[in-house]
Amino acid sequence: MKKLSIIGIAFLAVSFASCKKDYTCTCTDTNGGSSVTKIIGVNKKTAKANCVSTTISAYGYAQTKTCTLSK
Repeated sequence: MKKLSIIGIAFLAVSFASCKKDYTCTCTDTNGGSSVTKIIGVNKKTAKANCVSTTISAYGYAQTKTCTLSK
C-alpha cells in the first residue's frame, strides 16, 4: 500500500510539471518589416515574456511592433 501511494504521488508531481517546448515569436512592424524568433526549450510563461509587442515614439514618429506566439 505504501509503494502504491508513493507511485501515485510521483505521477501527480510529474503531471503538474511544466512542459518545456519550442515556440516561435513572429513580429511585424508598422513599416512592413517582419521577424521570426525561435524560443527553444522553455515553458509557455517564459516564451510569452520574451515575445512582447512594443511601441517606440521619438521626434513625433511612432513605430509599433506587434508580436504573436505560436508553437
